[in-house]
Amino acid sequence: MTQPALTIMSATQKVDPALGAFLTLLKAGERIKITQTVRVGARSWPATTAGVFRHIDYLATGLSTERVPEDDIVVPVVHFTKDNGELSSIAIDEHTKVERA
Repeated sequence: MTQPALTIMSATQKVDPALGAFLTLLKAGERIKITQTVRVGARSWPATTAGVFRHIDYLATGLSTERVPEDDIVVPVVHFTKDNGELSSIAIDEHTKVERA
């Protein structure tokens, strides 16, 4: 019996359901290519990297003062290993594209 795919959620932005479904099906050791849009001022350009998928989890950040839990920001993060052995991770946003390489 197969387990249902987990839903990837973000507190601050919408995660494309197709991307979320794809990420939940990835297995550690699969090669991936990640493309994100970098924006500085009015300029933007694509940035691409590749590596071996390790896992996906969430980064929980909060304000510098202790407040209610609803103030926390929760961001989905993809962890992977680059070809040079560097352990890396990226936060998923609405412009992130992840595919098998």
